[in-house]
Amino acid sequence: MIQDMCPGQWVRVIAVPPNLRDEESLKTRTLFEDCPGKCFRIERLEHVEGLNYPLAELHVGHLDGREPSLEVIWVEPEYLEHVERESAPSGSKADF
Repeated sequence: MIQDMCPGQWVRVIAVPPNLRDEESLKTRTLFEDCPGKCFRIERLEHVEGLNYPLAELHVGHLDGREPSLEVIWVEPEYLEHVERESAPSGSKADF
């Protein structure tokens, strides 16, 4: 789990949250299932009332061949680990 997340930081998704479900119009679990083991840049952090930690916004559209920002997931820090990335281009996909 990441203690101090910040936008621009590179992270690896390490697991799918067990309580995720797909809805008819929102395939959240399906999106997440393609993410473990892959790396993404944190685009921004969202503080949600009732949570003691922020959620990380990750752009994952490239996983199904679309523009990365067309699909977004919000991830709790316990499902992320920090990875070093010295020269990742902005907005790029990264499966390192």
